Amino acid sequence: MNMKSVTRSRPGRLIAAFVLAVAIGTPVVVATSASAATTLTVAQALAAQDGRSATVTGYVIGQPTASTTVITSNYTADTAIAIADTATETSTSRMLYVQVTTAWRTTFGLLSNPSLRGTQVTATGTLTAYFSHGGLKNPTAMSLGGTTPSPTTSPTPGPTSTSGPYDSTYYASAIGKSGTALRSSLHAIIKVQTKLTYDQVWEALKDTDQDPANANNVILLYTGRSQSKTSNGSGVDDWNREHVWAKSHGDFGTATGPGTDVHHLRPADVSVNSLRGNKDFDAGGSAVAEAPGCYTDADSFEPRNAVKGDVARMIMYMAIRYEGDDGWPDLEMNDSVSNGTAPYLGRRSMLLAWNKADPPDAFEQRRNQRIYERWQGNRNPFVDHPEWATAIWG
Repeated sequence: MNMKSVTRSRPGRLIAAFVLAVAIGTPVVVATSASAATTLTVAQALAAQDGRSATVTGYVIGQPTASTTVITSNYTADTAIAIADTATETSTSRMLYVQVTTAWRTTFGLLSNPSLRGTQVTATGTLTAYFSHGGLKNPTAMSLGGTTPSPTTSPTPGPTSTSGPYDSTYYASAIGKSGTALRSSLHAIIKVQTKLTYDQVWEALKDTDQDPANANNVILLYTGRSQSKTSNGSGVDDWNREHVWAKSHGDFGTATGPGTDVHHLRPADVSVNSLRGNKDFDAGGSAVAEAPGCYTDADSFEPRNAVKGDVARMIMYMAIRYEGDDGWPDLEMNDSVSNGTAPYLGRRSMLLAWNKADPPDAFEQRRNQRIYERWQGNRNPFVDHPEWATAIWG
């Protein structure tokens, strides 16, 4: 079956053109500013308040509200974060105040993302006083983890090689590997998990997919709608448990195992979930009325731009977690959209492109952490290291 055009039924959709360019390896030019200096610690940044551009890595402590005041809960705005060289720092004199401008607030503002506290971040910007305190203003790049991103005008750069807090512990046996060796190591790591019942999934999703702005609600995957946690069920406007890896692809149903693995189960509008059905993922089709930004046709479904990468990384997790060695089918991605009940799901080339075009955001990272800490005890490695997708599948 020929690759479907990503522009079918939607002339002029720039994201489709971008995704196709990534998928086939065409260079994508992103405007960049002058290169920043070598990554600094917070202490070094505080000692160099000279108006130059620099990249700084530190741990999020809280929200600065005055020159000597940083709040660590009940945040009031998304406009600034205070970072330090240690996650337990209490002295504001050893904190750098980082301005969070509009382009970065959805991901790095503490009012929207309170779980960022204690997380390592890297920011590139101007070293100059903020709140009459040592600061970094007008960021041109921000990322989670101790990375050294190239400063760009885009708030969502593609995934690059990163280091993370679990590399020396949880992922120790995988670090430095690629191809089949990396795949084998990751499988051995993530298959060690607590298995939930299908009833337990309801409660897990109310935690993992909680709306950052309203603790009484969850965010629905395809529609992006914030909806009451208690409105789960089978009614037309209720939300239910969407198997992102369609359970008929391998015929594993809802029995404890892949059918209850929260790493690929998400809250979804009942009717949109039904419309997606067991279709593979690809670009193309007609607009889905109840889910703006989603498209579907007879054999595939395209999620909205904000969760394209999320979908891709959930599918990749399933392909690595379930290798056929524990009584369940060997799940695999392929480049087909006609997989039926076979244990395959596509389209792989599009999913790999979506992984690059839509890197993990704070919501997805918080979700991964909650599943690890509270529910299953395992992580989705492609949320922590999206670049591992290329290292395995090319």
